[in-house]
Amino acid sequence: MSIETILIANRGEIACRVIRSARALELRTVAVYSDADRGAAHAREADQAVHIGAAPVAESYLNSAAILRAAKDSGADAIHPGYGFLSENAEFAEAVEAAGLVFIGPSPHAIHVMGDKAGSKRAMIAAGVPCVPGYEGEDQSDARLIDEAAKIGFPVMVKASAGGGGRGMRLAANAADLPEALTRARAEALSAFGSDILIIEKAVQRPRHVEVQVFADNDGATVHLGERDCSVQRRHQKVLEEAPCPVMTPDLRARMGAAAVAAAEAVDYTGAGTVEFLLDDTGAFYFLEMNTRLQVEHPVTEMVTGLDLVALQIAVARGEALPFAQEDITLTGHAIEARLYAEDPAAGFLPSTGQIALWQPAAGPGIRIDSGIAEGGEVSPYYDPMLAKIIAHGASREEARRRLIAALEATALVGPVTNTGFLIDALRHEDFASGSATTAFIEESWPDGVAATPVSAEAVALGAALCLTADRDAALVAAGMVGRDQLGWQSDGRARAYLSLLIAEEPVEISAALSATGWAVTHGDAVFEVALTAPERAEINGRRHNYAARTLGGGTLALAMGAERVMIARAAPGARGEGEAASGRVTAPMPGVVVEVLASAGDTIAKGAPVAVLEAMKMQHRILAGIDGTLGAVEVAVGDQLRRGDLIAEIT
Repeated sequence: MSIETILIANRGEIACRVIRSARALELRTVAVYSDADRGAAHAREADQAVHIGAAPVAESYLNSAAILRAAKDSGADAIHPGYGFLSENAEFAEAVEAAGLVFIGPSPHAIHVMGDKAGSKRAMIAAGVPCVPGYEGEDQSDARLIDEAAKIGFPVMVKASAGGGGRGMRLAANAADLPEALTRARAEALSAFGSDILIIEKAVQRPRHVEVQVFADNDGATVHLGERDCSVQRRHQKVLEEAPCPVMTPDLRARMGAAAVAAAEAVDYTGAGTVEFLLDDTGAFYFLEMNTRLQVEHPVTEMVTGLDLVALQIAVARGEALPFAQEDITLTGHAIEARLYAEDPAAGFLPSTGQIALWQPAAGPGIRIDSGIAEGGEVSPYYDPMLAKIIAHGASREEARRRLIAALEATALVGPVTNTGFLIDALRHEDFASGSATTAFIEESWPDGVAATPVSAEAVALGAALCLTADRDAALVAAGMVGRDQLGWQSDGRARAYLSLLIAEEPVEISAALSATGWAVTHGDAVFEVALTAPERAEINGRRHNYAARTLGGGTLALAMGAERVMIARAAPGARGEGEAASGRVTAPMPGVVVEVLASAGDTIAKGAPVAVLEAMKMQHRILAGIDGTLGAVEVAVGDQLRRGDLIAEIT
């Protein structure tokens, strides 16, 4: 089957990833983009780019008619769906085939069976694959679901029958938690997948999340490519993934691999797929779901097998046989992947948006960066907050872990708040370093949430020195014939400069003077000798630091140093910030749509009580009261599109 031109029905990192493999195969690529993605990296990298609609996903990346029209107009003869969006939509796969195009993925039948958690579980039970006890029946009334949960026994997991990625999932620890879990899971599932059908499963306590990569060709040959451990999760969304699993044994790998192959064969699977299992501490494992697409974390499998999974997908879609048998698959070394998200861990991992002021990915032995972003690009509220994947490979797990920490420190992304520091902390944590992390790792290690890390005094001093150096260089240009050694001089000694800065939106007062090596920066009671010794290298009190920086409009500085990512702006002397929560103002923490208003004017409300629910980046977020008091006028209604900082209500 001939494939010459591939349209990628996706965006961002995965679209760029598919383009790379297609280009290596000398195939032409077509990107699609929404209003929000004009000028995005994936649209620039493809051979051709086609506009498909407005920013909301329903009007662009979920608009199958617009995508098929783009394929026809561009001359594409195949469509790669990537992951997310329409990748596990059986109707879309059928429409692609009906249009005479090749769908680079499994058959619509396999997608339909495995995309329905209830149906797939029934099929797996019939195929003899171990499954978690639960309810996957057609009666979707609250009364029936509550009754079935009681029979199963708490805690239970409420899950959307369609879709994946942790959306439409809620844990109910007891009967009292269940009604809200059903409401939230239904709403999120309907928004993300267009279906509010739910299943209930027994919550397996503190398991590992281990998935097996399978591949099958059109001749019936099915193999597995080893496993990945994806236990480090937050709200059921993976954060760190690795291959192989730290506790895997040859016998367990053989049994899990055989179960995964049986699952794929039960639905006549073709192409790349992932069978996910829960693994308990006794070695028992249970089928969770099958993802009928390429996984976000596929690079770790590529790095330990040496295979290009996208190239294999294309080969199978062309009708080619798999070029290897099960006994040919070997795993070499260890690989770990970290997902770089635009989110604020200290604010409950709320998504963050804004312009990317600085993007400088790491490079080095065993390091791979998969991204779909560029400096100057905008992180919008319409799409998933994952911006890039940083992957490290080493001869051992410990070598891969250390390389990944170094790569995260060297990967500079400044603009939207990111989870860089949290990823580094997680990788350094004793439980992860020892290989003992389970799905409870984040919840148990940070039971009170992630504390905000103050900007270090060294970063403040370096930022001030960079600002002052920029001022000095501008003055030198403006001064004409004045020599550099005369700048900052006065008759009674070097002149002292004063700076009022906003660092992480907090006011900071700085004074500094030129010194023999650079700047003597006074911050509080401490003095820091800062010498800018080379491009993106500084010595602070004799200690060397690598950094990355960009100067933006208005003298604002984007600075990355170690794990710190800081925006530094000029401020009027004496400027003071106001704590929104402490003032009683309830504001939108990110752009989004109001999907529920939970309180009314005049209500007595307690600190931490929900005021509204905001949907942003495909997830629902409860907006909570910051103080006890009485609710004033509620300024929003369901359906309102809010910007970050918009007033929702005020508490007195």
